[in-house]
Amino acid sequence: MPTNYALRTPLFAKAQSSGANTQSAKLLIIVNSVTVYTIVKPAEPNVDVIFEVAELLRDYLSVGFTYYPQKISFVTNIQFFNQPNAGGTAQGSPVQTISGDGYEAYTEFTDGANDVMPFGEQVRPAWLLAPIQPNSPSTLNDDYVVYYPVGKGACLAWIDYSGNVSLGCFSATDTTVTPTGGVPLTIVRIDCTKYGTGHRVHFINKYGLMQDLYFYLKEVKSISRSNENYRANILQANATYAEVKPSNKLLNTKAKQSRTLSSGYYPQGANEYFEQLLLSEHVWITRPKKNDPANNETVPVIVKTSSFSYKTSVNDRLVEYTMDFEDAFDYINNIR
Repeated sequence: MPTNYALRTPLFAKAQSSGANTQSAKLLIIVNSVTVYTIVKPAEPNVDVIFEVAELLRDYLSVGFTYYPQKISFVTNIQFFNQPNAGGTAQGSPVQTISGDGYEAYTEFTDGANDVMPFGEQVRPAWLLAPIQPNSPSTLNDDYVVYYPVGKGACLAWIDYSGNVSLGCFSATDTTVTPTGGVPLTIVRIDCTKYGTGHRVHFINKYGLMQDLYFYLKEVKSISRSNENYRANILQANATYAEVKPSNKLLNTKAKQSRTLSSGYYPQGANEYFEQLLLSEHVWITRPKKNDPANNETVPVIVKTSSFSYKTSVNDRLVEYTMDFEDAFDYINNIR
């Protein structure tokens, strides 16, 4: 049974040696059956030696645009020695410490150290997204709800009793989907035809899996540029110059395109979806192609909005979010 860990949050491997002559400890980090790191540090008998491994493991987790679970399998072993720098004689057998599957996920401070997925709850069959109306963690009655326009299907990940993460998909017409022995997912259909098809924003959520949010109201696009300039000498040999030649010249012109999107109206239970979008480090937008609007393109973006206020039906009546997105590439192609 795999144990699933968040690699955006510190993860600690620790062990202690009962050998009276212990002076050093060697950590082996093994990713997908290959040893990728060997780290040595001083150690003492009967005292925990601790290594933080999440930052190193994350180097080997490649996150791309896919709904399939993206993870690495890892093992950490600690071996103790009776001389500094892992020299001399080994003190006992290697100790296997923390191991399992690592995801592009994060836990919160209140979840504690080395927490596992689903964070803050027992491992149970559930969708790996925030429940819209959470009940007691001891029940299987949490309400998992997503919001999609009419005629759109997608996939989301879920976790079973054994901790295995799988993909569950629904069609363009489904209004509910239930994995075998799992918790139902309700698909609320939004008729946004009066606004177009909306903008589909994809992001890696708190659990390290792809999730969608639709922004289906107002869109404001903008473009900005930056460049350098210099003074050019345009004076000719006969002490004349051509008026059509600039004496102030530009170079290294770069441009960025950004857009402000309005989410439309969501229930306040969807607040955590927007929170996780704000905190995600991997975000994409599917949008019509500029020169072929009948077809879409998916591009990486950066969420430029740095904060938002949680909205409630009591305070705000209608829960609507406006967020700023900037293309994660230059508008002028400069890939060399």
